[in-house]
Amino acid sequence: MTTDIVEVNNFIVLIEQSNSDNTFIQKCEIDGDCLGFAFYSSGEVELEIKHQNQTKILTNTTGIAISFFGNDKVEFSHKIRPDHPLQSISVFSKLKNMHTLPKEEQEVFTSYLPQLINPDADFVEGPRFYMTPDMQNAVHKIMTTQYRGNTRQLFLKSQVNELLAHYFAFLALDKKERLNYEDRSRLFKAKEIMENNLSNPPSLSELSKLIGLNNNKLKKNFKELFGMPVFKFLQEERLSKAYQLLSSGSENVQEVAWFVGYDSLSSFSNAFQKKFGVRPNEIRQQFFSNKS
Repeated sequence: MTTDIVEVNNFIVLIEQSNSDNTFIQKCEIDGDCLGFAFYSSGEVELEIKHQNQTKILTNTTGIAISFFGNDKVEFSHKIRPDHPLQSISVFSKLKNMHTLPKEEQEVFTSYLPQLINPDADFVEGPRFYMTPDMQNAVHKIMTTQYRGNTRQLFLKSQVNELLAHYFAFLALDKKERLNYEDRSRLFKAKEIMENNLSNPPSLSELSKLIGLNNNKLKKNFKELFGMPVFKFLQEERLSKAYQLLSSGSENVQEVAWFVGYDSLSSFSNAFQKKFGVRPNEIRQQFFSNKS
């Protein structure tokens, strides 16, 4: 488990990743009255919350965003599964710091999270939902940034603010405009199925049956949630995985093409160049050049 702790404005930001071979449990406590948000880019985490002789279990999976109030009387334990590597971003602020925010920002927090700003217990759960494409994109940029030093601090400041803005923008939507929680869960399941079957993905009809949504709803809502059609997403995942494999130098170009589901080497090479601006063999040559 690696945890990167960054202070951004009045927020403490934890950027966490794990890729353990075994299930492990991480315990943590909160110092004082605190407002928290957590965004799960990947993984499956069983969050155990103990307070006032009560125990609450929340299962947080890929794509989930949560919010809560907690204080130093609450014990948190994360049980992280080894077969679901964790990537998450947690944002914390002392409740007293809410009063130091600009008036407009204070109004956003008090309007959409009144139960957390004025809690009536040691632990209060706020809204919990699957992230929108804008939130997923902001999380991805935070997890993958290569910036260092002051440039990184400046970048994270902007991205954390963007992430919270998208969070509140979702809460501001009329409920009729939102995908319901169950449908979002099914769509994230569809995404996981596609990611795990790059070389032999199910047809649209098969995918619909696997997740329990009809074809039309799958096509329409998948694009709404992930920002692209189902098979455009599949192509993007195939090419990203191919880039990763070629960069590691473990397989040759033909093997990589087959692994990600391309029967035609020329089709693979053309699609790869269109996305990354270079041919697959150039990435492989670069790997061996760097090693020598």
